[in-house]
Amino acid sequence: MDLTSQLTRAAGRIRAAAGATVALTGAGVSVESGVPDFRSPGGIWSRYSVAEYATIDAFLADPAKVWTFIRDLVAEFGDAAPNPGHLALARLEAAGFLRGVITQNIDGLHHQAGSRQVVEFHGSMRQLVCLRCHRKVPFRRDEHLCRRPPRCGCGAALKPDFIFFGEAIPAEALQTSRRWATSCRVLLVAGTSAEVAPASLIPYEAVSHGATVIELNLAPTLLTGELETLFLAGPFGELMPRLAGLVTG
Repeated sequence: MDLTSQLTRAAGRIRAAAGATVALTGAGVSVESGVPDFRSPGGIWSRYSVAEYATIDAFLADPAKVWTFIRDLVAEFGDAAPNPGHLALARLEAAGFLRGVITQNIDGLHHQAGSRQVVEFHGSMRQLVCLRCHRKVPFRRDEHLCRRPPRCGCGAALKPDFIFFGEAIPAEALQTSRRWATSCRVLLVAGTSAEVAPASLIPYEAVSHGATVIELNLAPTLLTGELETLFLAGPFGELMPRLAGLVTG
């Protein structure tokens, strides 16, 4: 079956789901926005040790040291803006065809694109949190990156409000994701191989409750082989607008 026919078939499934479609997104949806793949050669994980800089224990032991890593991490995001794929998902939600987005990304681009129902499974770069008093403040680069680390009013170091290695996924994110996965009729998986737990469980939960999985990725993944997916091969920023256009017609 050619790509046009596959897109038409996928659009039919989403329309038939009558709003019970959920999207699960990963790093691949933001590459076209200029956000690099951190695991690629030359990526940030080739320059920093996870154990030394990206665990919650490392942050608690030496926040100032970890903030050198955070400065580089923020620089990797640059001035990234939503790409046409992000915007297409927001249009699908506004038109009533998409319940919401579960994203593994911390870049906030779904929010910037206009998506309103977004579960940021691994947290977000958009704000900082105090681990002592739990206060949250917007992350302002000009203000917060000039100090290592920035401090809360209570005196404790502020941490970016994303999940460090060794931290638990927030209970609300887990609960909402599971509720959406077990009640959706279509799960749209884009830009992720869905191999990292516990986010990797979401497609399996959806299928076990009768959902169809539509996968948008550059190449087949382990998910493609293990589940019966409707696989669409290509860049997210190109395929998602085409798919959304067919759905909204």
